[in-house]
Amino acid sequence: GSKTVGFEVAEQLGWRLPDAVVSPVASGSLLTKVDKAFREFAGLGLVADTPYQVFGAQATGCSPVAQAFRAGHDVIRPVKPDTIAKSLAIGNPADGIYVLDICRRSGGAVEDVSDDEVRAGILLLASNEGIFTETAGGTTVSVLKKLVETGQLDPTKETVVINTGMG
Repeated sequence: GSKTVGFEVAEQLGWRLPDAVVSPVASGSLLTKVDKAFREFAGLGLVADTPYQVFGAQATGCSPVAQAFRAGHDVIRPVKPDTIAKSLAIGNPADGIYVLDICRRSGGAVEDVSDDEVRAGILLLASNEGIFTETAGGTTVSVLKKLVETGQLDPTKETVVINTGMG
């Protein structure tokens, strides 16, 4: 199922890959499977094998992968979740180490945002795009904003933001 998201992104972009993708990270499976889909399509020649960056998004109250990324660690230290982003609140993400590998390999990053920023992301998406998301979407939108503001993501790049839930 998660790999299908990557296939659909490539198809909806006219059989090409985006320059960057920002994905919410709970267990890490969605992000890893989107990357797998991109690599499989490129390997089959269905899309051009172009470089893309992968970014992960977590809420600060449950951000073990973002913490490991920032610290340069290769292992994930489990945490006890304390965030409004309940759909992302997995304190010991099974695919966290793979998220680290993919984000590093692609020149991306894993970032986190506070619960206040999650709320602001929900409002930003609703007011600008008319999309009512739940907290995972608010997290991802706010991480996108943070990535651009900190210079980690070039705003001129074609970027796909994965929104996994409705409000």
